[in-house]
Amino acid sequence: MSNVSSIVSHLQRRFADHRVVFWHDLEGQYAADLDALDLPGVSTIRVANDDYGIKNRLLHDQPEDKFLVYRSGPVPAGIGNWLLDLELAYGVFTADRGSLVSKDLGLNFDGIDEIVQEHDKFFASDKRIQSLKALLTPEDDAPRLLAKMSAVVLDQKDHSLLEITRTLLAENAKGQHTTYAALTEYGLDDFYWRGVSSIYGYESSSPTVDDLILWIFRQALDGFNSDRSGGLQNIQLDFASLRNDRRSHNELAVLARRASNDLNYEASIEDVGFRDLVSVDVFEETDRKIIADLARGVTEQTVTAREVAEVVRMRRSSIWFDSYKELYGAIAAAAELLSALSAIDFTFSTADEALERYCGAWFHIDQLYRQFTYAWRTYEGPHPLNPLREQVEKRYTNKFVYELGNAWQTQIDETDRWGSTALRPQSSFYTDLIAPLVNGGKKAVVIISDALRYEVADELGSRIRQEDRFDADLQAVLGVLPSYTQLGMAALLPHQTLKFSADGKFVLADDQPTSGTVARAAILESVGGTAVRSEQFRVMSPSDRRDLFKSNQVLYIYHNTIDKTGDDHLSERGVFEAAETALREIVDLVKKAANANATNMFVTADHGFLFQDEALPEQFFLSERPHGDAILVTNRRYVLGRGLKSDSAFTTFTSAQLDLDDDIEVQIPKSIYRLKVPGGGSRFVHGGATLQEVVVPVLSINKKRKSDTRGVAVTVLPETDKITTGQLVVKLFQSEPASDKVQARTLRAGLYIGETLISNDPPPELTFDSTSSEQRDRYQSIQLLLNKDANDYNNRPVELRLEERIPNTNQWRVYEKAIYTLKRSFTTDFDF
Repeated sequence: MSNVSSIVSHLQRRFADHRVVFWHDLEGQYAADLDALDLPGVSTIRVANDDYGIKNRLLHDQPEDKFLVYRSGPVPAGIGNWLLDLELAYGVFTADRGSLVSKDLGLNFDGIDEIVQEHDKFFASDKRIQSLKALLTPEDDAPRLLAKMSAVVLDQKDHSLLEITRTLLAENAKGQHTTYAALTEYGLDDFYWRGVSSIYGYESSSPTVDDLILWIFRQALDGFNSDRSGGLQNIQLDFASLRNDRRSHNELAVLARRASNDLNYEASIEDVGFRDLVSVDVFEETDRKIIADLARGVTEQTVTAREVAEVVRMRRSSIWFDSYKELYGAIAAAAELLSALSAIDFTFSTADEALERYCGAWFHIDQLYRQFTYAWRTYEGPHPLNPLREQVEKRYTNKFVYELGNAWQTQIDETDRWGSTALRPQSSFYTDLIAPLVNGGKKAVVIISDALRYEVADELGSRIRQEDRFDADLQAVLGVLPSYTQLGMAALLPHQTLKFSADGKFVLADDQPTSGTVARAAILESVGGTAVRSEQFRVMSPSDRRDLFKSNQVLYIYHNTIDKTGDDHLSERGVFEAAETALREIVDLVKKAANANATNMFVTADHGFLFQDEALPEQFFLSERPHGDAILVTNRRYVLGRGLKSDSAFTTFTSAQLDLDDDIEVQIPKSIYRLKVPGGGSRFVHGGATLQEVVVPVLSINKKRKSDTRGVAVTVLPETDKITTGQLVVKLFQSEPASDKVQARTLRAGLYIGETLISNDPPPELTFDSTSSEQRDRYQSIQLLLNKDANDYNNRPVELRLEERIPNTNQWRVYEKAIYTLKRSFTTDFDF
């Protein structure tokens, strides 16, 4: 709006109540604009030493008409001004900026004219004035006007001290100062610092944003303790908002790193133990120190796996946790693994006992090793866990894989036929599990994931059970020997006999070739089925998948992520990353199969594998070479041939001993030993007879009609029913352990009067995911700070709400409530 149009607007409002308006323009700055004024029904008169004539015209000649009487230059004093009596009656209009702006803003508190005059540069822009007017209310006083002027300069709608500070800090984090310079340019910096002083408690004779930032982090380190009247609760509350709100989280992290360096924080905690730092999360160095101490404690076994798990749980609330979650996960897995290895006993009297103990407990060590290695390898950054990794590698390879391999080898040496009464043979998979369904008129889907080890399948079962309406049951079968793809895949097909081709390069089922999806589909056709690769099944449309399932009694889906990665010496170290990918892919395949109307689903594998991330020492490679009348195939973990010579480094089987229908013999290097094969890797191997290679998973999956997952139950445990200070500590209890079907629940907590939030904004969130059966492990506490709005509700009931997010939305619903009474004897908050 131009200045002239603004004058017109003011004049129109005056003419709404007055017939005559006197305008004194002492400097005559509007004389040239006078004729351009658009005032319908109003006659304009310029005073030019004809005061009496004007007066006569106003009172006698045209007593009903409207007039704008304009006088430029000085006004005669006293009786020298013939129009004085009329001016006193009708009032005098002046067009100075301060007066115009004050009237334009619609505010009338004492001192507004002074504010406009003091901030003339701000009000020189019509655009800023209009932006300000959009924020104003008739009740605004001087502080609110100045706060809203600050918001306009910062180009934001919210004028609270929190939001203005958020903008200044975010800009500072980027190394910029334009916004603060604008506050200074328009004379609003002093007002901002007065607010920071009165509301936050920051005092400085020469305040700067940099100094404020350092002061805030000092107070945070000290827990915002202060002898100041009213304390530092306002900055404590706003600091939590600045850090937790996604709008400023990243910028506050930048500032924290800078402040930590300025305060030399890392050196200050060098001699502080991790137990004294668990509840501190101001600076990132705290997490680094805790991680370093935990890793050292686990390596030296001076900290228990239980304590590690508790520390990790508590650190999850740290704003830095996501940056280090892989390291925390690695330490927790290592603590469990080393603890289990310290108590393990490989004494068993039969092969069946060993198989049952592996399926019942020992596989978990392989799982923990995978989880540790995956987390260790996934973390990107300087690695503080190298000593711990060395300990894990040494203990896992020498204590577990090697000793278990040797103990298990003693049972293999005593057997005259490959088999078990504890586990059904892998070759009976179709006959025992699939044929009864097909013969009973039901359908089945079988997902065969190459090298899906038993421990990986155990985790897969857990992930599937976490899906609503899915159930999964894990069993094991005894894999074929040699434990390699061609034979394992053939064993899972419908067949009467299995044998090697004459040259040992292929496997035949009932004399039919079994290599590749096409050959396997041909065999499945005889039982009304077919086979597809997982890549093909995944990209089908939902209707095509339903048609495929409808037209076949049994559908085999072949998946190959783990073996494909591990069998290539260039990528074998990524086999645990491949396992993680495989888990996600197989869950997706199961859900797609279920959506195609499959209800009876199985996930199995052709074989397992051995893997150590660290290159094996030379002593684990055989110097002996296989000898015989004919060496057909030589692999790192098996040999096929005829007339093979007996050797103490190998276990030799005839085909008959392995239930194979040919004359080819098989030799397996004992325990975990490998043969050196040109061009091959050494970390990822299979084909041998270790438990990790031959315990093959069979995961039976069903989809139910009714929902069967729910969140864990959480209850509020009030220790009082009154709020007497500026904060409330609430104790919460997860009343049951989390499991596959009783899942973690994330809740946010806030104090409300009606729909008005009177505590931390945004409300802090807590995740309840403890799997511990011990009640003492399932308590959590949360501190809620009252904001300035709480001052208006003293002696009123206050509602504590625990809320959870509505799935697939940004909305929240109330989970549980508790009622408190606000009983504060005084208030300490200030407005801005």
